[in-house]
Amino acid sequence: METESPTIPKRTLADILFILFLRLVALSCFWFGLQYWAMLVGYSLVGAGRFDLLSLPWKVASTSLAVLFPVASLGLWLTVSWGPVIWVLAAGGQILMYGLLPNIFGPNQLIILLHVIVAVVYLIFRLLLWLEKRRHRRQVSVDLP
Repeated sequence: METESPTIPKRTLADILFILFLRLVALSCFWFGLQYWAMLVGYSLVGAGRFDLLSLPWKVASTSLAVLFPVASLGLWLTVSWGPVIWVLAAGGQILMYGLLPNIFGPNQLIILLHVIVAVVYLIFRLLLWLEKRRHRRQVSVDLP
């Protein structure tokens, strides 16, 4: 039995780098999720961020992000299609928090910049993978009369 199956395509360099990128983003999402959970249970911020001490906007935002970031992390790590979708929801939530409502949540331009950079790199990877797949389809297709 052959060790190399002809039906399974080999991963290209772009595929491997894209998976590595998704897993790095997954680790950062997991870290964000852990930070929100630590805040909510009173482990960080000297207990000042406990759920029962937060204002209503912070309660809504922090509990949502405490759930969304770990779920996005799992989806990105497994490289499934819903992972980036959940990441967009979580990142969009933070961008709304720190970009549009800085008087409630405080300004945090670094988080906004990092989310925008990740989104741009993701779109570049998707474009490269699409072009690569398109080029491969043209090479493989056979025109029959």
